[in-house]
Amino acid sequence: MAMDPRLMAYLNRALTHEMAAVQQYMAQSKLCDLWGMAEYCSHFRQDVIEELGHVESLMEALLKLGVTPHATQLPAVRLGRSMEEMLAIDRVLEVEAVRLYEEAAAYCTRVRDSDHHALFTQIMRDELHHLDDLDKMIASLPTKEKCYA
Repeated sequence: MAMDPRLMAYLNRALTHEMAAVQQYMAQSKLCDLWGMAEYCSHFRQDVIEELGHVESLMEALLKLGVTPHATQLPAVRLGRSMEEMLAIDRVLEVEAVRLYEEAAAYCTRVRDSDHHALFTQIMRDELHHLDDLDKMIASLPTKEKCYA
């Protein structure tokens, strides 16, 4: 069975994105803990757990294909100086994820790879749920909620 280099690229790009999200949400959880915002701290910790589940699924897919997983060049963590800014940064991260998974799923449809299409589609659904949660959190923020680091 020949390796599909484009599929490998999508899987590794997704792995890199998910590892960056883990790093981002863990840092934000710790920052919220320092700010004394237990509810947000807990929310970001749950996001870490969900993103780690995506990492696990992507690594498994790569290993099944005989490819060594590697996340490369993780972007720097962006924390924000207020909860509103932090959530806006996270929203951009999730929109990027949805775009990546839409593109990867479309590619899998074109090459008739139903297994990886299902993987990318499931993770995309999770990311859309994260996006919806972020939108609700942003909408529920009190006006001028500021928590400067």
